[in-house]
Amino acid sequence: MNDAMNTPAQAHLAALSAGNRVALAGYEATHFGCHVEAGVATVTLNRPERKNPLTFASYAELRDLFHRLRHASDVHVVLLQGAGGNFCSGGDVHEIIGPLLQLKAPELLMFTRMTGELVKAMRHCPQPIVAAVDGVCAGAGAILAMASDLRLGTARSKTAFLFNRVGLAGCDMGACAMLPRIVGQGRASEWLYTGRALGGEEAAAWGFYNRLVAPEALADDALKLARDIAAGPTFANGITKTMLHQEWDMSLDAAIESEAQAQAICMLTEDFRRAYDAFVAKGKPVFKGD
Repeated sequence: MNDAMNTPAQAHLAALSAGNRVALAGYEATHFGCHVEAGVATVTLNRPERKNPLTFASYAELRDLFHRLRHASDVHVVLLQGAGGNFCSGGDVHEIIGPLLQLKAPELLMFTRMTGELVKAMRHCPQPIVAAVDGVCAGAGAILAMASDLRLGTARSKTAFLFNRVGLAGCDMGACAMLPRIVGQGRASEWLYTGRALGGEEAAAWGFYNRLVAPEALADDALKLARDIAAGPTFANGITKTMLHQEWDMSLDAAIESEAQAQAICMLTEDFRRAYDAFVAKGKPVFKGD
């Protein structure tokens, strides 16, 4: 009887899920590496011979990937890293910077909107993003690290928002909005006005990195952090990320009310019940994201 009663509901749920829950496993990236394992999607910028620069095509594919992650039911955390001892050297000089000089205003705006869409997609995907930064992290590479939720660096990392070094404003891809919230207004101003590279220790002291690790331990430590987060309550973590983003332009009263509503929704999840049951049983909860 119960199975028969549940059949219509299950059918409706299946129809809803078919359009809103998709697996990222099996996705094959063209311009970077991407694989999914144990709830962690590892995205690797892999042009090490050029210190992993971005191109028009890789910008667009990264934007589309992070849009797709909104519906990826098998991904709980994203790990973003670079290959060959560097994170990302920014836009490729020959494949982006040079061609931009030949474009007119409509196409230039198309480009800057596309790069901004990548940052928006990173902030709107519900999964926390862990950036593992070693070596060069410059220009758009620094933006990718900035747009991540957590950043692990190394002492030898060199992070630079070097837009003014090439005659451009520091207000690129949301830097003037996000960077002051991470390191403070004064430090962000210095970084954006001078374009200088900060070593890992200084960037960590400024609060840009959550912590520094040895270069040889970076990949393992970043993956462990990603897996630890992935083992948590997926839905609730997504709500946390949403609220961290949403409350930037709220008054305190509006933020408190918004958080009250969000937390009440989380109290309806099975993960909340699992945590209580595990506490009563003096055990550790196994979260399932529902």
